[in-house]
Amino acid sequence: MSDHLLKQHRDAIDAIDQQILALINQRAQHARTIGEIKGSGVVYRPEREAQVLTRIKETNPGPLSGETCARLFREIMSACLALERPLTIAFLGPEGTFTQAAAIKHFGHAASTLACASIDEAFRVVEARGADYVVAPVENSTEGAVGRTLDLMVTTPLQICGEVVLRIHHHFLRQTPDMLGIKRVYSHAQSLAQCHEWLNKHLGDEVERISVASNAEGARLASLDPSSAAIAGDSAAEKFSLNKLAVNIEDEPNNTTRFLVLGYQQAARSGKDKTSLVISAPNRPGALHTLVEPLARNGVSMSKFESRPSRTGLWEYVFFADVDGFIDDVPLQAALKDLQDVAAFVKVLGSYPQAVI
Repeated sequence: MSDHLLKQHRDAIDAIDQQILALINQRAQHARTIGEIKGSGVVYRPEREAQVLTRIKETNPGPLSGETCARLFREIMSACLALERPLTIAFLGPEGTFTQAAAIKHFGHAASTLACASIDEAFRVVEARGADYVVAPVENSTEGAVGRTLDLMVTTPLQICGEVVLRIHHHFLRQTPDMLGIKRVYSHAQSLAQCHEWLNKHLGDEVERISVASNAEGARLASLDPSSAAIAGDSAAEKFSLNKLAVNIEDEPNNTTRFLVLGYQQAARSGKDKTSLVISAPNRPGALHTLVEPLARNGVSMSKFESRPSRTGLWEYVFFADVDGFIDDVPLQAALKDLQDVAAFVKVLGSYPQAVI
């Protein structure tokens, strides 16, 4: 009887799989036709993808979670988009970094990812139109802002058109399957800081902690030296065939990093958007209040306000703000007009859909 019931369910799954396959290809055909209608126009519409993923999560009946369904549809959209034109996404390399994982989470596996030696290079490649978009880390929930990304956004011609929030899991990796004879640990400075307590408890002060350009670079170096270890994620562990001696060693259990997607296109309204600004005021008493007051007076809700030393020499500090809403919202337009009257510098970095998954 049980074999008969199993066969019934398996036959039903086989039939459903064929229906899914047919429907996915129908969707792909519509995507291809849309691409032909648009011709050489922009193929990636972040606001459209955000609307689709939001609808999928809100209408999902289960038993799969909304996040799981959204990830599945992200990959379907990625494959369909590639029929129009495959996208190239620049990121801080080498391969196996969390930034590459964020790029894949946002654009799917059908997009091509281009590893760059630095955040600066990733920006330059897109500015020179050698890639379509750059994905760059901008802040971590425990270690704060990524200063170099903020500095580059002051002068880049690129616009923010999306964001990605990635849950960060750090693992302790090594060639050998034990903790004996470790002399040094490689990782990015932020990752070393995010795992500070675990390192103190398990390695103490006798093991050197060496900051490198990326976690994946740390994993690569550890793969070459049996006396070394690294802190990195799953992708780097797999790429460099390293043993996981400990998993999820981050000190903060809800450790997340926010990444920005930048390119030459301006996103359209999605219905759940945010706008990023960079502003500066003359160095005088009450300058900070001068910058915040126009936003509050016009009813614009602010979700982030970050100061950064100016690299231009024109001002001592610049301030990065994230506010709710789209650039052409009446309250935001009024606030920007008032800011232009009191600020030494105002730049809209972009309006874009809030992260969905």
